[in-house]
Amino acid sequence: MRTIGVVTVGRSDFGIYRPILAAIRAAGDLQLKLFVGGAHLAPAPHGTVDEINAAGYAIARRVEAPSCGDAPLDVAHAIAGNVAGFAVALASDRPDLLVVLGDRYEMFAAAAAAVPLGIPLVHIHGGEVTHGAIDESFRHAITKFAHFHFAATDAAARRLRQLGEEPWRVVVSGAPSLDNLRCMSLPSWSELAADLRLPPDERPLLVTYHPETVRDETTLGCADELLAALNCFDVPIVITAPNADMRCRQVRMRMQEFAASRSQVRFCENLGSRRYFGLMRHAAAMIGNSSSGLIEAPSFELPVVNIGMRQGGREAAANVIHSGDGRAEIMAAIELAMSGEFRRGLVGLKNPYGDGYAADRIVSQLQVLSLSERLMLKRFCDLQFGDATGRLEAA
Repeated sequence: MRTIGVVTVGRSDFGIYRPILAAIRAAGDLQLKLFVGGAHLAPAPHGTVDEINAAGYAIARRVEAPSCGDAPLDVAHAIAGNVAGFAVALASDRPDLLVVLGDRYEMFAAAAAAVPLGIPLVHIHGGEVTHGAIDESFRHAITKFAHFHFAATDAAARRLRQLGEEPWRVVVSGAPSLDNLRCMSLPSWSELAADLRLPPDERPLLVTYHPETVRDETTLGCADELLAALNCFDVPIVITAPNADMRCRQVRMRMQEFAASRSQVRFCENLGSRRYFGLMRHAAAMIGNSSSGLIEAPSFELPVVNIGMRQGGREAAANVIHSGDGRAEIMAAIELAMSGEFRRGLVGLKNPYGDGYAADRIVSQLQVLSLSERLMLKRFCDLQFGDATGRLEAA
């Protein structure tokens, strides 16, 4: 029985993991160990560990880190605490393979702790680009820690190889979150409207906005510009809470104050995957800077206004309207997104992030991946520049 450890540190990665966790649980030759930390374990009402329990998954280890604020120095201290916490947890309850996803600093901490312990690392969603977030650095650092990669797109896979990863270590699986859209039963609009106390005859704007952590000093001003733009639209609006990033508390407070001032605006701390995807299916448009606007939204043919730099460089389909972070530009982009002509142009849109069968590809590989010296001893592959085939050679 091969033991697969999975690190989850917040609502965003747990939603992506769901189809993978289900496939691991269904496999007769794999045992799941869930290592839970980060925002999951935040004090109520912000913590999301109950979502894991409600899904029926046992938690192998809770990795508690010292509570801190959301200033840059606080995040640096949190990284140190998470490295120490994950080191103890992984040493005590060592898996055969450890799966990490994406680019959060807590995920980086778990990967860093696994390296000296000699635990083989599997990384999902590496090779992507997000210029406006410090997650960019953590994502590429995890790539160099990891021994095997599941990339969401061909372009991401090419970047992993460009970072020196041997080609046999890189598999294009597609984005696992799209499996949810294929398999999950989503709520109707009437159900969502009643649940969120919204008018049933008008579809809302869905707003998911997170701090731009590279431009930390402009975060609050950008959030204020977004809210000022939204204030000019007399439509229902559902705002989701920002991720646990630098300055998230001030951004959350501004969003809550805005929602309290408008009768048709709802602020939701945690919608959960089913309601969130349900809103994406039924919304008039999506506004903000979440990766879900680029990865999942194309599958719903949903117009998206992507604001600022946080997702800068990430692959985007034709549903995405890129906007600066000034209120006038945001307003113009929202008006375009809400136009019938733009929406009609998205009919038949193909999602560049896959076909909804990523979990099958990932788990089938986890079952057969050889836990050998070849896996653990990484060789850097140099690009042979000038070779039109993009040939790679081990240094």
